[in-house]
Amino acid sequence: MRRLALALAFATTLAAPLAAQTLRIGMAAETSAADPHNYAAAPNSTYRDHVFEGLTALDARLRPKPALATAWSRRDDRTWVFDLRQGVTFHNGQPFSAEDVVFSFCRVLNNESEVVGSFSREVRRIAAMQVEAPHRLVIRTREPEPLLVSDLASIAIIPRGERSGLTYSSDGCGKEGPWPSVADFNEGRAAIGTGPYRLRSYNRSSLIELTRNDAYWGEKPHWAEVRLRPVTNAGPRLAGLLAGDLDVIEAPATADVPRIRQNQAFALAVSPTTRLIFLQMDQREAAPFVQGPNGSNPLRDVRVRQALSMAIDRRAIAERIMDGLATPAGQLLPEGMRGTVPGAGVLPYDPARARALLAEAGVPNDFSFTLHATNNRYVNDARVAQALAQYFQRIGVTVAVDAMPSNVFFPRRGRKEFSVPMGGWAASAEETQLFLRAWVTTMDRERGFGMSNYGEFSDAEIDRLARTAFATMDEGDRERLMEQASRLVIERLPVIPVHFENAAWAFRRGLAFEGRMDQTTPASEIRPAR
Repeated sequence: MRRLALALAFATTLAAPLAAQTLRIGMAAETSAADPHNYAAAPNSTYRDHVFEGLTALDARLRPKPALATAWSRRDDRTWVFDLRQGVTFHNGQPFSAEDVVFSFCRVLNNESEVVGSFSREVRRIAAMQVEAPHRLVIRTREPEPLLVSDLASIAIIPRGERSGLTYSSDGCGKEGPWPSVADFNEGRAAIGTGPYRLRSYNRSSLIELTRNDAYWGEKPHWAEVRLRPVTNAGPRLAGLLAGDLDVIEAPATADVPRIRQNQAFALAVSPTTRLIFLQMDQREAAPFVQGPNGSNPLRDVRVRQALSMAIDRRAIAERIMDGLATPAGQLLPEGMRGTVPGAGVLPYDPARARALLAEAGVPNDFSFTLHATNNRYVNDARVAQALAQYFQRIGVTVAVDAMPSNVFFPRRGRKEFSVPMGGWAASAEETQLFLRAWVTTMDRERGFGMSNYGEFSDAEIDRLARTAFATMDEGDRERLMEQASRLVIERLPVIPVHFENAAWAFRRGLAFEGRMDQTTPASEIRPAR
């Protein structure tokens, strides 16, 4: 019945006139809070970037650009100088200065509402901050940080209030307080930024209302008001667009994309993203949910990992399961980004070679494992997991699929309860360093390496190349090191790449939007079509 109703709507709906100066966006997920330091996730970033700004910003291709900082330079590999924008005021009229930056970074370290590690990981890499002048800030990092300029885009700057002379320290800035609470932001008292919009009202589950900041220092956005409405189910989200209740929606269901394309009343934006869907291979001797010969873990043999990779027809998954809204993967990031392997192409599909590799590895037909996955986090995640299991079955591996809600999956994965979890990850900068640092290098909590390396993979050669790259400031040298590390990852497969998700937005005719790699939906980039 629902499909029939949608079909009729597609056949008859005409684009209604745009509400004067108001843009209504249907979000695919709820924000966690109006606190911009709470949690690093796409819905939070969409909200944050309307109201708040960082020292830098990222363009639609994840390249850093000036925001509250107009320029930056380095005195040495660990010392950066930022010239800050003058003449900027917060929404409450307070002038912006370097002291607000220090306060904001200190607040991240003293934010009890932050989901563990979301932003403090970036901030703790900073050893010291020095205010050299009201609009000049010196930042010294603990180690060389080639991606510092990109990382700073995620740290929202908030006003310091009456505080002055606060000294930054990565151990918590002396824990001077009181610091704004999440309730202060949700109720509007602390939701004060320098961004193009002001927060009028916040309701996490129903509606976020924004009004244009007419005192904004940059280009004024077209829309006087923006309404961010979370509609977490794709069906009602599309129905809201068809009924004229929404102007733009995020993430239409892949099955509905062909009909949207065929309907003259609507338009579609599709953007490649860096979100890689992949399988993580457990390297522990005693691997849960894995049954191999004599109690062994066959996943430790690179030939077995290569066999599992060759069993996957990535192009078929992209076309049939993802309805074309995915790019088959051959490496950690889309080709062309720093550290990727030129000409790598899609990883090969060769089930005959896969069976031969299993035989070479001495793995009999009684090899089995459970593939754990989410069923509500990534596009068609449960269906993709079932398809992968079927491919593995065809080369003689017995696979069970256990798909569960993300709020169950992620804590269990963090406790290393799985051996072959299917996950997703998106880079916030255009190079492979971030994936290598989090997912591939040997875990080192003190230095923040391998913090997502749940399978405990460890390779001395990859570690040497990757860790040298992390501390190399010269872009050309760093790119060569990352490319060498990426080649080894493709060969040794501690993770098995499947595809990159493509982000999609549907909107009424009369609007223009190109989409973004980070899957956020900024009203300032949505305009009436010319």
